[in-house]
Amino acid sequence: MGIPVCMAPDPDTKTPAYKPPPNATDAHCHIFGPGEVYPYAENRSYTPPDAPLSRFKELQATLGLERAVLVNASCHGSDNTVILDAIAQSQGQYRGVANVDGAITDAELERLHEGGIRGIRFNFVKHLGGMPDMAEFHTLVHRINPLGWHVVLHFDAADLLEFEDMLRALPVQFVIDHMGRVPTKDGLEQRPFKILLDTARMENCWVKICGAERISSMGPPFTDAVPFGQAILEVCEDRILWGTDWPHPNIKKHMPNDGDLVDLIPLLMPDVSTQQKVLVDNPDRLYGFES
Repeated sequence: MGIPVCMAPDPDTKTPAYKPPPNATDAHCHIFGPGEVYPYAENRSYTPPDAPLSRFKELQATLGLERAVLVNASCHGSDNTVILDAIAQSQGQYRGVANVDGAITDAELERLHEGGIRGIRFNFVKHLGGMPDMAEFHTLVHRINPLGWHVVLHFDAADLLEFEDMLRALPVQFVIDHMGRVPTKDGLEQRPFKILLDTARMENCWVKICGAERISSMGPPFTDAVPFGQAILEVCEDRILWGTDWPHPNIKKHMPNDGDLVDLIPLLMPDVSTQQKVLVDNPDRLYGFES
C-alpha cells in the first residue's frame, strides 16, 4: 500500500458575502511545501498537494483575513521549518503551532518560541496514526508550561469519551480542534458533544468552531454544523477560535470552498461584537500578534 494522496483544495475561492473585521484571524490553517523546498516526512500517513505560502496569501486576500495561526501538519513530521519561514515573512501577522517529539531540547523550544510558535499539537485521530505516546505527551506538556504555550488536541468524537479525565487534569491551556469532530448526524444530545460542552466550561479549555465540512452530514454549505458551533459559543465565547483548515487535508467527500466557510461566520455568530471577539480578540489573547 502506498501513501494516500489528498484531494487538492478548491482552486476557485469565492469572494464571501461576509466581510470580516480588521485583523480577522484564520486560527487553523496549514502550509504544505512546496515539497522540493520543504520535504514531506518519510513516515507520513498522507501526501498533501503543495499548498505554499504564496497561495495562502492569495486566499487570505480573497477572504478578507489578515492574521493566521499556522498549524504544522503531521505530513511535515517534527520539522517546523515551513511554518517558521512563513511566520518570519509575516511582519507579526502569523503565529504557529508546532509538531515536536521527546527528543527536542530546551534550546530548540526556545528557538521555536522566538520564531513565533505558541503551542504544540497532538493527533489522536485513528486514520491519521492514532494515539501518541502518552508518557511523551505528558512530559512535553509539562515542558511547554514555562513558555506559556498551549497544547492543541486533534480528537475523534470517541476520544472525548476516552480522555475526559485527562483533559480535566491538564496543567496548561488546551485547544480542541474542529468541534471535537462530533458528527452532526448524531445530534446535539450525543454524549461526546455533551462532554465537549462540559469540558469547554473549564477556564483553560479553548475550542475551534471550524471543521464544519468534517462534521457535516448534509454536505455544502455545511449549515447543519451551525447549531453545534452556536452551542459551544454559549458556553465559552471568550475562548472560541475560528479557522478555515485550508487546504483541508484528508477530506474524502465534499471539498469545501473557503468562501462558503467564511459565509458561515455570520450564521454562527450574528452579533458583531461576538464576531470581533472570536475573529480578533480571542486569537490575539492566546497568540499575542505583534502588529
